[in-house]
Amino acid sequence: MQHLACPEGRWEVATALPHPRLRPGVQRYRGYRLNLDLPRQRLEVPDGAVTLLFSFDQEVRVTEALTPSAPGNAHRSMLVGMRTTAGLGRHSGRLYGLEVILSPWQAYALFGIPMHELADTITDPIDLLGPRCRDLADALACAPGWAQRFDLLDTAFLRWSEDALPVSDRVRYAWRELARTSGALPIGELVAATGWGWRQLDTRFRAEIGLTPKGAARVMRLRKVLRLMAADLPVAGIAAECGFSDQAHLNREFKAMIGRTPRQFLHARGLDFAGPPTVDRVDGQVTSIILT
Repeated sequence: MQHLACPEGRWEVATALPHPRLRPGVQRYRGYRLNLDLPRQRLEVPDGAVTLLFSFDQEVRVTEALTPSAPGNAHRSMLVGMRTTAGLGRHSGRLYGLEVILSPWQAYALFGIPMHELADTITDPIDLLGPRCRDLADALACAPGWAQRFDLLDTAFLRWSEDALPVSDRVRYAWRELARTSGALPIGELVAATGWGWRQLDTRFRAEIGLTPKGAARVMRLRKVLRLMAADLPVAGIAAECGFSDQAHLNREFKAMIGRTPRQFLHARGLDFAGPPTVDRVDGQVTSIILT
């Protein structure tokens, strides 16, 4: 477990890897406590993961980044499926909870829910998963520290794994190939490699991942764009590297998914706000920016 904390007590973050038997499907545990002076707005980009989040006190109000003036909905605990557009979260500056980052196919197996029902939505996990999730949420809130909370997650997910739904090897293969190629693999080649027809792959992939293979490829390509942008590469070169016809094409796709141009996004990434030293939720990925 890694633990970082502000000496003045304004924030702390704890992270841990799940039990080896849960990996790579359950990717990461992340606990946090914020006690900031001002309200905060945080933009979360489509990241190719499913997130289970438990808040121990304050609510987060979430809306679509493409419609930031909308009032949104208030949530304490959240189950966030695969997304193709960015979300915008607002809170008071005080926040205490933890999140679990999962591969979508592992979320399908553990939760027993078709992933397309969660795509581009935010759901209360206790309403969806029932008493087992409520009991876990209560135990996490009462635990004395982060290490104990992460142990509770391991114990619960290992127990849930005993009744997990089987995941298709072909779906996992298709997912890995889209991730490996950052969405560049032609879908026709992917269909041929699985041995299924187009419709069968679409149906099974949506059930176990949440998006169609084409939709997942868009998210993977965006992940690569963001990674190259973070490395300070010129946007025109990134457009060519990631298969866009030109920089204008990249800008249109970027704004359609995130609600900002690459220039606006990079400007926001460069702003300095009080809080943990990194805003990203997934190691090695650009997932977030702080707006206020």
